[in-house]
Amino acid sequence: MIHITIDNKETLVEEGTTILEAAQQIPVIIPTLCHFEGLSDFGGCRVCMVEVEKEPRLTPACSRLAAEGMVVRTNTDRVRRSRKLNLELMLANHPYDCLSCVRNQKCDLQRLAYEFGVDKVRFHGSKPDFLIDGTSPSIVRDPNLCILCGRCVRTCAEVQGIKAVDFSHRAHDSKVSTAFEEDIAKVECVNCGQCILGCPVGAIKERSSIDEVWAALNDPSKHVVVQEAPAVRVALGEEFGMEPGALVEGKMYSALRELGFDKVFDTNFTADLTIIEEGSELIDRITNGGVLPLITSCSPGWIKYAEHFYPDLLDHLSTCKSPQQMFGTLAKTYYAEKTGIDPASIVSVSVMPCTAKKFECQRPEMRTSGYQDVDYVLTTRELASMIRQAGIDFAHEQDSKADSLIGAYTGAGTIFGATGGVMEAALRTAYELITKSTLPKLDFKSVRGMEGIKEANVRIGDLKVKVAVAHGLSNAKKLMDKIRSGEADYHFVEIMTCPGGCVGGGGQPIGVTLKKKMARAKALYSEDRGMALRKSHENPEVIKLYKEYLGEPLGHRSHELLHTSYVKRSA
Repeated sequence: MIHITIDNKETLVEEGTTILEAAQQIPVIIPTLCHFEGLSDFGGCRVCMVEVEKEPRLTPACSRLAAEGMVVRTNTDRVRRSRKLNLELMLANHPYDCLSCVRNQKCDLQRLAYEFGVDKVRFHGSKPDFLIDGTSPSIVRDPNLCILCGRCVRTCAEVQGIKAVDFSHRAHDSKVSTAFEEDIAKVECVNCGQCILGCPVGAIKERSSIDEVWAALNDPSKHVVVQEAPAVRVALGEEFGMEPGALVEGKMYSALRELGFDKVFDTNFTADLTIIEEGSELIDRITNGGVLPLITSCSPGWIKYAEHFYPDLLDHLSTCKSPQQMFGTLAKTYYAEKTGIDPASIVSVSVMPCTAKKFECQRPEMRTSGYQDVDYVLTTRELASMIRQAGIDFAHEQDSKADSLIGAYTGAGTIFGATGGVMEAALRTAYELITKSTLPKLDFKSVRGMEGIKEANVRIGDLKVKVAVAHGLSNAKKLMDKIRSGEADYHFVEIMTCPGGCVGGGGQPIGVTLKKKMARAKALYSEDRGMALRKSHENPEVIKLYKEYLGEPLGHRSHELLHTSYVKRSA
């Protein structure tokens, strides 16, 4: 262990700890812009500069390692002037349109400028005039707002292993760009939105569908239905000052009704439905010699990643649509038929923790209802904006329930929002479908947690099923390379695009941390434990759906409406 003193506070840290990490343990707050949890240190912004005793120069706390007996000062006049100067230099090249920026009041640069009293900028830089890239259905890139912190570059490379963006040009022409400055829609971007969560300013944002949804809600000729993913209910409250993991589905349902939605359903319903179809598909492949391992298909970023980088392994992917798309199809077929509503007048909206869902809903494969199955996707952040625009006091909303027909759900559907949740839900159902007996213990804790890759062997009757779970695409790559080489012998694999699963999705509230993701996941498992029904095949509305409309899992109508195909894309 190493002894270090920071602002007259002594602490012990492990060898290899940075000054910034040591300060966080005390805690002493050192401001940063280019530093971000889970990423390598960059040291580019120079906002975290500190004094080290007996050294003539200031040093960046994020990249300087602690040393035995080191004495550090973070609050000297020299340090404060240095930080303020570096902030001024950044602002010299930064547009001053904060009031119209999506990150107004949630911008790290804006916050630090306020904290350090930057009331004027003494320097005149060259304001950039780059083209805004709005070619993606999911994200919009505005290089003019970029401060070159590199957080998006490192997130894409280190967390997702894609490298869709990187630094280009030099000096005042420096920018973050795609290869050969191609449109973001033409490169291997998977629309996951993790770069949005990483960006400290407003240089990257989701493509908003708020105006289109308001227009639909205000059109008396339209019947507007909405679904909400499980991860939304444990993060939405953060936008209104509630603790991470606060379970707000009842308040959410009420707020959506106040916004004007004609029917408020729940994606958890089709999460349960996905398990029936996917579990049946797994059983069919195991018993009939199908392609194994079967890999989940709920996460659209992962699907696009596989299409780009593993086109030779697409046969391993489940043909099941995601819960979002299953819902969209049923809203304009089953629901329309049962209610006598013209499907042409139905507008299907989803609220998702995921920006890649905006891309997914526009795929040409997702029109099996005869229309675009899901018309608009709102992120958790966008829903929060609409609630504020409507003047709804969300924190004091009364609880209500989802509407029936395609709104009931079980605990298994709820845990879809956390990494390992799809796997656990599938195992609960697969066990009982295979053995025809009641599962003695519902919790499969071996597939839970925030480890990047989890493996487990599960006994189902006479069958020993080997499963694996990965979240974050850099971890997915490790599993896929093992499958491609023939090294892996899994039966079933769950892959989620975002670290932590949907609780860490790119559409979730800004300021995500591992601690917040863990709190959100814990809340989902808590809801699961408290529910009377915890297995997907026990959902009464799903049972009714099969009896009255679909027939049987993997049957003709089920295959027609609930399954899809994939596209081999160039990498």
